[in-house]
Amino acid sequence: MIRKTACSAVSLLVLIGATPAFATNGMNLEGYGSKSMAMGGTGSAYDTGNSASMNNPATLGFMKEGASEIGFGIRGLHPDISLENGGNSDNSDATSFFMPSMSYMRRDGRITWGMAMLAQGGMGTDYGSDSPMFSMGTSMNGVPGVLMSGEDIRSEVGVGRIMFPVAYNLTDKTTLGASFDVVIASMDLQMDMDGQHFAGMMAGNGGSVGGSMRTSLESMMGPGGITDINYARFDFTNDSPFMGKAVGFGTGLKFGLTHKVSKAVTIGASYHTQTKLSDLETSNATLSFSSNMGTQPVSGKIKVRNFEWPATFAAGIALNPSDKFMIAGDVKFIDWSTVMDKFQMTFIADASSAFSGQNLDVTMDQKWKDQTIWSVGVQYKATDKLALRAGASFSTNPVPDKYLNPLFPAITTNHYTCGFGYRVNDATSVAAAFSWAPRVEATNGDNTVISHSQTNWALNLTHML
Repeated sequence: MIRKTACSAVSLLVLIGATPAFATNGMNLEGYGSKSMAMGGTGSAYDTGNSASMNNPATLGFMKEGASEIGFGIRGLHPDISLENGGNSDNSDATSFFMPSMSYMRRDGRITWGMAMLAQGGMGTDYGSDSPMFSMGTSMNGVPGVLMSGEDIRSEVGVGRIMFPVAYNLTDKTTLGASFDVVIASMDLQMDMDGQHFAGMMAGNGGSVGGSMRTSLESMMGPGGITDINYARFDFTNDSPFMGKAVGFGTGLKFGLTHKVSKAVTIGASYHTQTKLSDLETSNATLSFSSNMGTQPVSGKIKVRNFEWPATFAAGIALNPSDKFMIAGDVKFIDWSTVMDKFQMTFIADASSAFSGQNLDVTMDQKWKDQTIWSVGVQYKATDKLALRAGASFSTNPVPDKYLNPLFPAITTNHYTCGFGYRVNDATSVAAAFSWAPRVEATNGDNTVISHSQTNWALNLTHML
């Protein structure tokens, strides 16, 4: 019984860590934990509670000596995404994402340690079936208005972490922190690519197409065979609310420090390494080609290759001009350009198919730029039990317009936040946060206008043991 319970608990933690999310700074959330989120996403130089395991592990050193604390949280993200091109329009039906979190932290002397699980971020859209935006395309030979599959068009990327942080109070003023993270990434994708785009990528425009399956397709094209290709469809998905169809696992590290310059001033910084993930794989995928010879679905394995979470550097300051006021400011740099230059997939056909054992390597250019985020937050202790919080963050858009894909519209930039913390009693506290990302628009290389806004919230409960 003990072994079965332990295995069930581990499975639950893995699922919590991988819950899909639609993030707001590229693929990152604007803040982790209700306190950080309410204060504009700051968190480098003050106590953000157990969420320090994601923000800056060194701030765990602010915990009271001898204390143990458990935490539970839930976060809701509500993106509003719309498309318009040539008089056609559509909205994404993926408007609600919910992400739980759990944590346990303890301080023994100079050392604070624990474990935490949360969803770090991701992306997701759902345009359903028979969407007017994806109903027709242009064939490989340039014939306009050819029919696409008429099936669901959607995407979902989720990245979560199970973290094991530790902080060491080197002196009364300086604390060092680190965290070893188990990273879980998953993906669903249902995408039609019309023949014109497929041919362009075969020619090296916007990406590339290679492998033995490409060679076979080219050999089939000609009089009496395939004379035109309407579209290629990539399809791997499931109905799980926790994890996508293609899954990969890996690790990451975090390092941090804080230093009390004076009673009123604390500075802090952290560095999150780039992850080391395995390919995201599933053996239950379908690749379909529609041509003048009909539609031929091929079953097989898909590998999403070289998908990683970027390195991140953050630094900040916390000012305490009085016992009632705190002002915090952070700057964060996210190295998207290293990990989001290309989206790479390899499809390997099953032995039972006409392309037995052959592979198709597909690369789509993304060319994401590095992102800088400036955050500011204010906290006012209205009473001994109630703290009121507000903040804002301002960032660049990492996604170039030319390569913006309607399935991955991670273009929101600024956020305006508020929230509160309330101490129910000496052992229990609750906190809440609300965030609004105003609507932004971008026009991609296909002249599709993509707009995106978000309203998000978070709730957290902590209890001292």
